[in-house]
Amino acid sequence: MFAQIKPMSDSLLIADFLEPVSIAAVLGDEELNDMQMGTKIDTYFHHFPDLTEAELVIVGITEERGTGNGVSTGDAPNLIRKNFYRLFNWHPQLKIADIGNIKPGASLNDTYAAAKAVIAELIAGNKTVIILGGSHDLTLAQYGAYAQNNRIIEACCVDAFINLGTGSNIRSENFLMEMLTGEPNFIRHYNHLAFQSYFVHPSMLQTLDKLRFDCYRVGVVRERLEEMEPVIRNSQMMSVDIAAMSHAAAPANRTSPNGLTGEDMCTLTRFAGMSDQLNSIGVYGYNAKNDVDELTAIQIAHMLWYFVDGRNKAKSEASLTERHNFNEYHTQLADVDTVFLQSHRTGRWWMQLPNQKFVACSESDYRLAAHSEIPERWLRAQERD
Repeated sequence: MFAQIKPMSDSLLIADFLEPVSIAAVLGDEELNDMQMGTKIDTYFHHFPDLTEAELVIVGITEERGTGNGVSTGDAPNLIRKNFYRLFNWHPQLKIADIGNIKPGASLNDTYAAAKAVIAELIAGNKTVIILGGSHDLTLAQYGAYAQNNRIIEACCVDAFINLGTGSNIRSENFLMEMLTGEPNFIRHYNHLAFQSYFVHPSMLQTLDKLRFDCYRVGVVRERLEEMEPVIRNSQMMSVDIAAMSHAAAPANRTSPNGLTGEDMCTLTRFAGMSDQLNSIGVYGYNAKNDVDELTAIQIAHMLWYFVDGRNKAKSEASLTERHNFNEYHTQLADVDTVFLQSHRTGRWWMQLPNQKFVACSESDYRLAAHSEIPERWLRAQERD
């Protein structure tokens, strides 16, 4: 891991899988000032970054063979970078590195293996990884990094579709089956946000419910956006497909005129940044050829900005052991004394389970408990315990 060995040794472990970022594609002739993101990110233009102090690490993947469309030209990650680098950096104390793009393998599985190796090494080194992806099936490589490190995780996916298509040979349409049911399995819990019912076979929801996984329709997510914060806070891994967004919010998405707005998605990625457990987020499904005036690349850049903003907010949060930094409320649920904690610093909530473990929750969960009603979140957590 990065803390135990010299930075150069770390670079050699993963640099062979990576290619540098094109200065011409990302910066062109543009000169950034010293408060824009591009001047604060240690980018692999000519020399591989020293990752010792980096907290956030960006990596691109151009692989799209999982959709049947072949390997991308590589424009997508660079277009996102170009627009992200232009944004103003309000948190220069957060160290960010950009290690370039994963080299496409001879086969799709080769790319998976390379991506998994890179992400696993970064996670093992206590880095938070931001993946600028190709097709959504690359979530398998993201998950595989945790499996490689033998980490049991909660995962969160934001997508209009639930990619359990057992009757499809297209990898991006069926990868969730392998991720959720493969053996050995390292998924403790799975949350799916913003699915659109007309794209989902009812039996898929029944299957996921039998596995005690949680799914939230796009309408529920939009109406109760704050309730998604505890869902994301409990996750270690988040995967976002821009298919979850409306065409108006992300013109490169040709899936649906309906979906999440740009503001919705920025709020969700800020929630992800605020989680002290989440250490990888992937943004997939961006096809630069379908974009209009780079508006989708700009949207994703804004999502990354809010993720960074959330991570800065997370650094101010107190440990749950520092009880003087929390309001403490005692209730009784199902004849069990339950403690709810509310942070003085961020206003976020936690609830205690019968095994004494605290899990993320919302104020509405506490209010239900205070009126002697058992919150569904508490029951679901109990079922999974």
